[in-house]
Parts: sequence; C-alpha cells; structure tokens
Amino acid sequence: MSDSPHGEHGRPPTRAERWAAFRASPFLPATVLTLILAAAAGLFAGSYTYAMANPTPRTVPTAVVGAYDQPHGRRFIAGMEEALAASLRLHAYDSLGAARTAVDDQRVFAVLDIPTAGNAVALYVSGASGATVAQVLQEAAQKVGGATGTPVTVHDLKPLQKGDPRGLAIFYISLAAVIIGFVGAIQLSVHARALNPSERILFTAAYALLGGFVIAAVVDWMLDAVKLPFVESWMILALTMFASGMVFSMFNTLFGRWAMLPTWGLMVLLGNPSSGGAVSWPLLPSPLGVIGRWLPPGASVNAQHTAVYFAGHQHAFPFLVLAGWAVLSCAVFWAWRHRHPGGRPAVPAHAAR
Repeated sequence: MSDSPHGEHGRPPTRAERWAAFRASPFLPATVLTLILAAAAGLFAGSYTYAMANPTPRTVPTAVVGAYDQPHGRRFIAGMEEALAASLRLHAYDSLGAARTAVDDQRVFAVLDIPTAGNAVALYVSGASGATVAQVLQEAAQKVGGATGTPVTVHDLKPLQKGDPRGLAIFYISLAAVIIGFVGAIQLSVHARALNPSERILFTAAYALLGGFVIAAVVDWMLDAVKLPFVESWMILALTMFASGMVFSMFNTLFGRWAMLPTWGLMVLLGNPSSGGAVSWPLLPSPLGVIGRWLPPGASVNAQHTAVYFAGHQHAFPFLVLAGWAVLSCAVFWAWRHRHPGGRPAVPAHAAR
C-alpha cells in the first residue's frame, strides 16, 4: 500500500513530466508561433523602414555629353555630387542620341548635356527609370544651377503613364503576384492536401496562369491604370506566381509546418523592399540594391518595368532569375517528394476492383 493517501495520482508531477505534457499539448506550437509573429512584426516594419523611409542616393549611373571634362562642366558635376551627397557614376557618350539609347537600355538613369559654348546645362531624366531618382536629380540640378548662376533645363525622356504618376503600379502588381503565389500554395497544402506532388505542381501552374491573367486584366482593362503589353506582362506575372508558389512548396518539403518562415523571410522581408519597385535601386542601401535583382520580386519588377516602358530593350537576366527559382524549387520539391506533407496512397489495381 502506498504511503500517499491517493497513491500515484496524488503525487505532484515532476518538472520533466510537466515539460513532456507541454510538448505534447497544442500550447507549445501556439507559444512558439506567438513569439515568431511578434518577431516577424518587428522585422517586417524594420525591413521596409530601412529600405524605403529615407531613400538616399549612393551612386547614380549618369550619361554625360559635351564639355563635361571642361572646367565649367567639372564644376557643375562636382556641385551635383555635393548636393546629392553621392557620386555620379559617369558614362561619356559622343552624342545625345547614344546617351538616350543608354537610358532605354537602363544602363544610366539620366543624361547631363553640357555644351561647349555658354554655361547652360540640360538635364534629361527618366521618370520611368525611377521617379524618386528623377526627382532628386532634378532638385539637385536646380539647386546647383541657382548656386552657380547656371541656367538648367530639365526634360523627361520617359515620363510615367498618366494613370500611374508615382510609378508604383508595377510594384503593386508584382507584389500581388508574389504574395498570392505563395498564399495559393499554402491553401493547396491545407484544402487540397491529397494532391500528389506532380498534381501539386500542375495546379500551381494553373492558378499562376489564371491569376496572372486576372491581375493584368484588372489593372489594364478594368482600372486603366497602366497600359500593359498584355501577353508579355501576363506571362511575367504568371512566372512570378509560379516561382513564388513553388518556393513555398520546396520549403514545405524541407521544413514542414514551419515553411512559412523562410518563404516570408525570402519573399517579403528581403525580396519586396529590395525589388526596386517602390524605391529605385540607386536610392536603396547598397546590399539591398544588389541582392534584390537575384530574388523573384526584384526580377519580376525589372522584367515588368522594361516591358511597360522600354519596349524593345528587354533583358534576359530577370527572366533567368525567375526561371531559375522556379526550376530550383521544382527540383528540390520533386527530389524530396517523399517528404511532401500530403498526397494519396497508391492503391493496387486488384484492390480497386
């Protein structure tokens, strides 16, 4: 007979037993999730504030034409760099036409034309290359012109469309494609858990194609905010959604129920602020300006931006980035498909009969 009046049931649980019970209860993941959400809130606010709250030029690629190497030209350029608190990465061209081609190819963000005779300066900005960059360049040029007594005329080579005066529409549609892309994959894992791996990939491609079409149709046909090269913009959005969805599916096989953490970190905390959509990359902190081009949000913004405003000057790089993420995610997902949290067991033919 036990000395305890209630036997084993009267003994208070040990610390190890309490911990084992806590680990087996729903309170452990709920507690971990609470801490993660609190940290994610701070990181989310911090990443966007760090990248966008105070955009400051670091290095601005600028074309120069004319007497840029003469004393009055060097004096004006030095004044620009002082006013910007940044350096102008100068690219010299023989003619204004060649410099404008460099703007179309997105190798430079502006053109400074400094004539040999007289002291007037012409600044050619490109609102479509980056509204924020064009604004700070124009303000700096007018400030330097006033301080040095140099007449400055400003021209916009690539103005933004009327329905998108701040140049944010492309960022918003790319953001929609990225977020709906991985949210769709999350919903497939919850509501269509029985999908086999190959079926999961096919349905991800299906909602990406349909979702990309709807985004483009709403922005262009319904709202008339931006005139899109429809098929090209649609395919960019679809590829973005597919890559984003497969990134989550890849992480889902590797990390299970915690797959949202690396997906959110890669796509939202790092990818969107560094995409160059809301703040052009010359105004971003240097590491973000470099990293962003290698991530799906930045690649999507770059490809869409060129398609809308610089037709005929499209680059392969953003498409290679999007395709690379899609192929990598599909390959990892397929190689680790035995860990895919879902699917249906194979039923032998005789059992089915």
